[in-house]
Amino acid sequence: MTSIDDLPVRDELRGQSPYGAPQLDVPVRLNTNENPYPLPEALVERITERVREAARHLNRYPDRNAVELRTELAKYLTRTGGHPVTGEQVWAANGSNEVIQQLLQTFGGPGRTAIGFEPSYSMHPLIARGTGTDWIDGPREPDFTLDTQAAVRAVTEHRPHVVFITTPNNPTGNAVPAETVRAVYEAAQAARPSLVIVDEAYVEFSHGDSLLPLLAGRPNLVVSRTMSKAFGAAGLRLGYFAADPAVVDAVQLVRLPYHLSAVTQATALAALEHTDTLLGYVDQLKSERDRLVTELRALEYEVTVSDANFVQFGRFEDPDGTHAVWQRILERGVLVRDNGVPGYLRVTAGTPEENDAFLDAVREVKKELSA
Repeated sequence: MTSIDDLPVRDELRGQSPYGAPQLDVPVRLNTNENPYPLPEALVERITERVREAARHLNRYPDRNAVELRTELAKYLTRTGGHPVTGEQVWAANGSNEVIQQLLQTFGGPGRTAIGFEPSYSMHPLIARGTGTDWIDGPREPDFTLDTQAAVRAVTEHRPHVVFITTPNNPTGNAVPAETVRAVYEAAQAARPSLVIVDEAYVEFSHGDSLLPLLAGRPNLVVSRTMSKAFGAAGLRLGYFAADPAVVDAVQLVRLPYHLSAVTQATALAALEHTDTLLGYVDQLKSERDRLVTELRALEYEVTVSDANFVQFGRFEDPDGTHAVWQRILERGVLVRDNGVPGYLRVTAGTPEENDAFLDAVREVKKELSA
């Protein structure tokens, strides 16, 4: 049977594995950081209305530049992000992964480099590799925080063309202070004019504020967002970013024509009409996330401070031990994530009932392992 490596694929793709998390049919799925609350019925009805109207014109291409959607996203960012944003500063694509891909196609590519601070979102190096951009692993502290001086040294040494800062960080959950981002940005511009991407996929769940205000006076800074998490719309596949209008213009050089379907735009616009309701669910999830932190610490697990909708916990002795705990939790009907951080697992904050099931499972597992 032919394998991938038997094909004439690019050398940097040989031996690699595609991104993915287990999709198992279990009672409680807390492994992919999804919002557990279904969309409210009023929003479902509004989506139906908007999609029905869009369907009447599916014989025509959609708005190539998604002007209405970008305008409404800008209004949302202005209202919630602490910084005025215009539609000309916003770009939208099919999930934040396509946003990252377009940015790397524009500012990375063959002969160019990107740096991220590991462990972090595993799609950043994967997309870099897919766009022919060389990837550099930057340092994190043992507690998974980002040391400002170490990050500045890494940027100064490697002089990357693109810098990724994920805050709140996935998979660890901790946030990066604004002063660190400012310092890294200045170092990136001193080494060579470089694009700095702040990935805020989980920022609505944070105890702190968005870093959108840092856009002022920083033309090479991008703040990336998604509607998958806080908006409870993972199935929609809508990501977006805010930046200087020139960055938006540059990305349009590589975007595929009519990349956002009329149905996607209609659905996203409907969701933006129900922002207050959806952010109410976010408040519930933040409370449940904090409860998970408290309960896991009471069980004497090491828990990373979390500003996201998930919690990283451990510490297990070795990779085999980590996966064994993951398997024991799964056997109790709860799916969490073993995503490769040595000694740790990650659990998504679910509904109170789902979180109770998870906590019951880890209590039973801990008791078994202590016997």
